[in-house]
Formats: sequence, structure tokens, C-alpha cells
Amino acid sequence: MQPDDHVCLCHRVSLRKLVNYMNRERPAVPSQLSECLGAGTGCHWCVPFLHQLHRQWQRNEQPGIQDSPESYADRRLAYHQTGHRDEAAERGE
Repeated sequence: MQPDDHVCLCHRVSLRKLVNYMNRERPAVPSQLSECLGAGTGCHWCVPFLHQLHRQWQRNEQPGIQDSPESYADRRLAYHQTGHRDEAAERGE
């Protein structure tokens, strides 16, 4: 994903917004990312990815998701249809 691609598709929260939020607010736990424009509070698809981004940020790594926006959206659609995340999504990958 690129910085302006949306991690939270429900609330249209981009990777850039999440990274800037973490750098500015220094959230202690991943759930605090919901304070960034409601990220993760809609369909909950992005919650494992928010956890991954927070872990990367805590390790002083550049937070990112190794998925294309199209693939990410397709996987979310499958989640909505089945109610289950694939194994990689469960890990936030």
C-alpha cells in the first residue's frame, strides 16, 4: 500500500493519516488508533492491520501493509461475504 491508500475503508482512513497520528499522539495500545477518524470502528476488517501497524511503529519500523489496495479491498469483500478473515488477514498481513 502507498501512504494515501485507505487502511480503514469504512471511514476512509489512509496509511499516512494513521502514521501521522501515531507519531503525533504516541498511542500506547493499538485500540487508540480508533481515535484517528474512527479507524477500525466500522466493519472491523482493518483491526488486525491496525495492530500490525502499531507493532511496526513501536519497533521504530516504517509502518506499512504489503498488499495492493485492490487485493486488500478484495479480501475485505470476501470477509464481508463469509464473516471470516483469511489466515494472513488474521495476522494483519
